[in-house]
Amino acid sequence: MGLSKGDGGSQGRHEETFRLLVRSTQSSFIDVNPPGSSQGDAIVSSGELLKQGATVGTYGEVCTLTRTGPVDYFDLQCVGSFTLGQGQITVQGQFPVTPAGPGEVDLAITGGTGMYRTADGYVHAVNINDTDTEITVHLIR
Repeated sequence: MGLSKGDGGSQGRHEETFRLLVRSTQSSFIDVNPPGSSQGDAIVSSGELLKQGATVGTYGEVCTLTRTGPVDYFDLQCVGSFTLGQGQITVQGQFPVTPAGPGEVDLAITGGTGMYRTADGYVHAVNINDTDTEITVHLIR
């Protein structure tokens, strides 16, 4: 996947940094009572992970509204998984959303499977449009 390795850090661990494009292909909004934006509403999405235009994996995430404010202001708590050829990377985090969108978001890497079973670090995400998000994975293992 063309990973670049960073500083070794402590205990023989090292950081690998790589970029992917997250492309949503399915998305649903779950509206719980009361109708309209309220705590507990959820956004469920899934799609493809792309590197230089080629599909390298899939993703799935569930984001729950944890705080609502004035129109189009709310907080989301998201949990997701990136499935790549050599295992999964799991992420989680909370961030605010305004009428301009979520802006730039950092999510904690909470673990993984396969090659990523000792993973931690973070993912930095920048929304490009309604379906595409560029992510930079800062993977420490």
